[in-house]
Amino acid sequence: MDNSGSLNHSRWECKYHVVFIPKYRRKVLYAELRRHLGEVFRSLARQKECAVEEGHLMPDHVHMLLSIPPKYSVAQVIGYMKGKSAIHIARTYMDRKRNYVGHHFWARGYYVSTVGRDEQVIREYIRKQEVEDRRLEQLEMLK
Repeated sequence: MDNSGSLNHSRWECKYHVVFIPKYRRKVLYAELRRHLGEVFRSLARQKECAVEEGHLMPDHVHMLLSIPPKYSVAQVIGYMKGKSAIHIARTYMDRKRNYVGHHFWARGYYVSTVGRDEQVIREYIRKQEVEDRRLEQLEMLK
């Protein structure tokens, strides 16, 4: 997708940096689940005419750079993505792991900021999240 979109008679470029966490910050995103959630989020975004421009699934949180058309609110799109992905997690993993609780998988709320001229900086930040988290964990072990 290019840097902007269009709807009938308008052009738009509405991008948001979004972060949300699993309930209780469960570190479950690394295992089998993490490999599949990226495509789940991309598919859900497309269903709302949105795009995951950049994304990274951390062990205990999700970072995404989302392109959202102005006809949708950020709250609508994030609510849709969290709700539908939780249902997917429950259906796919409930039989094997009893601690997946469907619509209770994600914590309430999220962090969002608009992306303007800082888009490249935010893309880099999202890409480097895992390396930075590992570095911080190593520093903690040295204390």
